[in-house]
Amino acid sequence: MPDSTIPASPLIFPSPYVIYRCVIGSRAYGLDEPDSDTDYRGIYLPPADLLWSLESVPEQLESDATQEVYFELRKFLTLALKANPNVLECLYTPLVEHATPLARELLDMRSIFLSRLAYQTYGAYVTSQFRKLGAELRTTGQVKWKHVMHLLRLLLSGITLLKEADVPVHVGEHRERLLAIRRGQVPWSEVESWRLALQSQFDAAFTTTTLPEQPDRARANAFLIRARRSSL
Repeated sequence: MPDSTIPASPLIFPSPYVIYRCVIGSRAYGLDEPDSDTDYRGIYLPPADLLWSLESVPEQLESDATQEVYFELRKFLTLALKANPNVLECLYTPLVEHATPLARELLDMRSIFLSRLAYQTYGAYVTSQFRKLGAELRTTGQVKWKHVMHLLRLLLSGITLLKEADVPVHVGEHRERLLAIRRGQVPWSEVESWRLALQSQFDAAFTTTTLPEQPDRARANAFLIRARRSSL
């Protein structure tokens, strides 16, 4: 029987419980610069004896020193079913560093998490954050340009998600424009104009999307049960 303790060292990976490890953030988006960090995300599956014990299982393992965060499998699936953008990007990033056969099975069925819920999770977040940024700009005369860049990237991703049932991670042809915004080289009025144009495209994509109303919770639940059995 494997050791039932969850690692707490600054370096989490490699660990016998980590079933999936990928790179997200600026390096996956194609927005990295020489001083950019490498952000690792993934999934861990705790052993059955720990799940059954009186000990609590942490919803995530993380290390600031190595920029690693691993979600417990149930937590990861729950967030994916809610169309959490960061978690969906974990499933669609091209930068996969480690994946067990179980994780590969999850990647093969990743489309079950895509639904019209994404319109709310992506759109509502971007709208609320831009409202705050606008107020901040009026009050202080300053704005967090990196945050602005990522909000626009999120809208671009959401448009493709609704149109093509895919989650683009790399920003492609938008790279230079987004980086210029991050550097504060684009006037706020131009940024706001682009944001409104993207929002219009996002809204239009929602009216024609072929995505289901809800994700396939039954398949996700069946996968979780198989994974739990595999940890015996």
